[in-house]
Amino acid sequence: MSIPLTNTKNTPIEALERAYPLRVLRYRLRRGSGGAGLAPGGDGIERDLQVLEDVTVSLITERRASRPWGLAGGEPGAPGENWLLPGGDEAHAERLLDKCTVRLRAGDVLRMLTPGGGGWGPPQPS
Repeated sequence: MSIPLTNTKNTPIEALERAYPLRVLRYRLRRGSGGAGLAPGGDGIERDLQVLEDVTVSLITERRASRPWGLAGGEPGAPGENWLLPGGDEAHAERLLDKCTVRLRAGDVLRMLTPGGGGWGPPQPS
């Protein structure tokens, strides 16, 4: 089964939950992930997806090792992160690679933090 999630596609939560064996636990802006600048970089997205049956997931993500760069003196955005929370347990969270295929069991949570955008122009003093 393939679930087409991207950084830009804004599929309604109800549509995802109806079409696929998952529950969306969190879907919000990743506050503070955009780089500082005269024009700050945009914030990324946080998604926590709980799988409701055993599934195989393939991640093909970018900017997990390097930060999105800023321009004209702007600061870089935060890098993205991928996490597996076995059984939804934060205490046992395992960091996942940017490109990987993993087997998830019912109840596991996949956490994806997309990178923030780089800022433009030198940050102004507060």
